[in-house]
Amino acid sequence: MSTSNRGDRAQRPTRAVPDEIRLGGTSVRRMGFGAMRLAGPGIWGPPADRDHSIRLARRAVELGVDHFDTADSYGFGVVEDMLREALHPYSDRLLLATKVGQVQPRPGVWEPVGRPAFLRHQCEMSLRRLDVDRIDLLYLHRVDPDVPFAEQIGTMKELRDEGKIAHIGLSEVTVSQIEAARAVVDVAAVQNIYNLSTRTWDDVLAYCTRERIPFVAWFPFMRGALTEPGGVADLIAAETGSTPAQVALAWLLARSDMLCPIPGTSSLAHLEENVAAASLRLSDEQMARLTASS
Repeated sequence: MSTSNRGDRAQRPTRAVPDEIRLGGTSVRRMGFGAMRLAGPGIWGPPADRDHSIRLARRAVELGVDHFDTADSYGFGVVEDMLREALHPYSDRLLLATKVGQVQPRPGVWEPVGRPAFLRHQCEMSLRRLDVDRIDLLYLHRVDPDVPFAEQIGTMKELRDEGKIAHIGLSEVTVSQIEAARAVVDVAAVQNIYNLSTRTWDDVLAYCTRERIPFVAWFPFMRGALTEPGGVADLIAAETGSTPAQVALAWLLARSDMLCPIPGTSSLAHLEENVAAASLRLSDEQMARLTASS
């Protein structure tokens, strides 16, 4: 993949983009892998080709990915089972993050469940499926509005104090919720949706950057006009000899040194494309055009 336009000074990279970050006590590459798509259609049950999903997870490691993100609710635990089969025994460098506090009662419907007993149950099941004594990084997948936030955070703290998890993360949270949690526990990471066209959480990213908390961007790909031929991402892809998806990922990596994209895919070709995006460097001018495009 070419990452520059020879002879065009405006396209030359002008900023350093760190390759690694300290996440959950482990130094990992900032480009992670979101394992949700390893499950079946609609993230409902097992994939049609389990062997393919396992090969894909192993290929990710071969390509240098050392941060995998999953959840108890992905395929009813199927994804955690497949990651264990694909990657166990785990390398000391590998970070496995999973999540509790959300269920999928029917295809396409996701609901938060933050009752302490249920959070504990999901944690125990994740420990068993991943075949670990302690989970590297466990997120509260969603805040349950029907359960006091203090109870949900308190349960996560108890699980950490009991040695069942090493680090605590939060997902889809506001700055005020992060601050409330930090009054009780250390927050090791925040995972919110963020991409070129979805910047609802700009304030959270700014907070995490300032406080040096890793911000894990799920669904890091853009939607709408940005994806169309002739859109700004398409034009910059042509300038850099890359693809619009790689431009979107490179923009995220340059947006903040605390930002970690976790693109997910069930395609080996897309996996390789996503990982290669970590080497793409954008100029200040290209970054400005992309940032102004939403």
